[in-house]
Amino acid sequence: MAAAGVALGVAEVVAILTGATTSPLVSVGGAVIDAVPAPVKDFAVAVFSTYDKIALQVGTLLILAVFAAVVGILSLRRMMYGYAGIALFAVIGVLAAVTRHDAPWYAFVPTVAGALAGAGVLRWLLVRPPIETYEQRRFFLRAAGGTLAAAFVAGLTARWWATRRDVEADRAAVRVPAAPDAATPLPAEADANLPDLAPFVTPNKDFYLIDTTLVVPQVSPGDWTLRIHGRVERPLTLTFDELLKRPMIERYVTLACVSNDVGGDLIGNAKWQGVRIADLLDEVRPKAGADQVVSRSVDGWTAGTPTALLRDGRDAMLAIAMNGEPLPIEHGFPVRMVVPGLYGYVSATKWLAELELTSFADFDAYWINRGWAQQGPIKTQSRIDTPRAGGRPPAGQVVIAGVAWAQHRGIAKVEVRVDDGPWQQAKLAAVPSIDTWRQWTLQWTATPGKHRLTVRATDNGGDTQTDAVAPPDPDGATGWHSVQVEVR
Repeated sequence: MAAAGVALGVAEVVAILTGATTSPLVSVGGAVIDAVPAPVKDFAVAVFSTYDKIALQVGTLLILAVFAAVVGILSLRRMMYGYAGIALFAVIGVLAAVTRHDAPWYAFVPTVAGALAGAGVLRWLLVRPPIETYEQRRFFLRAAGGTLAAAFVAGLTARWWATRRDVEADRAAVRVPAAPDAATPLPAEADANLPDLAPFVTPNKDFYLIDTTLVVPQVSPGDWTLRIHGRVERPLTLTFDELLKRPMIERYVTLACVSNDVGGDLIGNAKWQGVRIADLLDEVRPKAGADQVVSRSVDGWTAGTPTALLRDGRDAMLAIAMNGEPLPIEHGFPVRMVVPGLYGYVSATKWLAELELTSFADFDAYWINRGWAQQGPIKTQSRIDTPRAGGRPPAGQVVIAGVAWAQHRGIAKVEVRVDDGPWQQAKLAAVPSIDTWRQWTLQWTATPGKHRLTVRATDNGGDTQTDAVAPPDPDGATGWHSVQVEVR
């Protein structure tokens, strides 16, 4: 275990020079994320929520510790078993590192350096006189324990150092230009400002984060380019400065993750600013049959969006700002996609690098290969924010409130039911467009005892959300959200 710890620690130190993504822990973790079946991914998100990637790395370390212990026991019989175990570690790490998207040719270096160091420590600790006395045992345990502790500290320090070299200074230097086509002023009555009710505009720090990367990509605006190619008549490459000079729009748009359970919080609303994707597509002139736009992140992640929906008049954009400031790094700085009405897995690519015009018949994007639906229009949904599940409001007048959404269709009606009573129509807050969620409130004369509150919404097309319960897989969860409360 000491040898394995040194191998990982040295690899992390070397990754300071070669890049955080070349660390074996990161590259192997990324390979696991890419290979994991959809049911396993769903389980991880359900159990660990947005901490699923931290759980993956901790789990990887635990598995490695058990593997190292077994190899260590075998090494007592024959040293070659130890070398073979380290070699296996190296092969897995190297393969994972060199096969990552856009991996540098030297991606193997941290793993190889770590493996050599681990082999040296293993030999140092095992090729010594037999431990026969208490003092010899103490010396050995101190040597092994001290080595493992030093490797642990070195690895953590190296990981911190490698990931702290971000582009925050570049982000701070970006000046967001004024958008000629500004967002509709937010109606004063758009936000009820109630405790526990999600605010109409989600602060950047509270906006949900879902992605597949273990290390947040660090892309400098000076290095960023967007390549638009594939089935187009006029391929186009844009720099960040060129993008900033183009006409921009500013809109309030609600984004939602397809993994969001009924009543879940993997959804948020923000004011986005960027360049219309439709204008860029008109410029490159898609060829016949190019019914899919594949967007690629700098780390290779892909999403497939119907070309027709990007050109049907909705405010789909290449966003460069979020709530009046440059995109936060973890939300896709410098450029990401925002498409109203579609779940993020088919539209919301962060750290955008490419748009390729192709067809659904010829290419399946990242999550489509893992069993999710090819196209992901957002379903009509609603949620009760207050009172909370398990809450104990006082008897008398209680405000039931929450949010409802049906992006690019809009919410026409929200109804609430207390226990098995009749549906009561809630009061809807104002909204700037049909592309945002909508707050709703209902005054309830609460009587003592236990009660179940249920909500459902109807969109502007007249479709009421179904009560049929379905999981997020493969195209979004369905059902009515309800909470149990006990009135005092």
